[in-house]
Amino acid sequence: MPPKEVFLSHSSQDGVITTRIAETLRNHGIPVWYSATNIRGAQQWHDEIGKALKRCDWFMILLSNDSIVSRWVKLELSYALTHSQYNERILPVTLEDCDYESLSWTLDSFQMVDLNHDHEAGCRDILNTWGFGLDVDKLS
Repeated sequence: MPPKEVFLSHSSQDGVITTRIAETLRNHGIPVWYSATNIRGAQQWHDEIGKALKRCDWFMILLSNDSIVSRWVKLELSYALTHSQYNERILPVTLEDCDYESLSWTLDSFQMVDLNHDHEAGCRDILNTWGFGLDVDKLS
């Protein structure tokens, strides 16, 4: 079943690749929420993150050396792990080799998607999670 909306948890240090992933998903008709495009000036960003976490039905976490030490990524993941709307709907995506277990020992129990070695294959695997095929013309 396709997601209603994917919450994209990431480090701001990974902004370029995060934007590429979000654009690829949106180009394939999958709604994505992430802070760089969904929080406007003067908004209370922590409130907006909380609203999005409550609203979204899938949680994708981008794993990198920067994200595994991010306080906000850890808080977002903790929320996803403890709320039933995300049962069987957490998708960890590795952007680089990193010690993701230092973020949460539970991540190893999820099927991971590897974007570290082949971006196109990784995007294909992400889309396959929801039964979508990759249209390379819509790859960002």
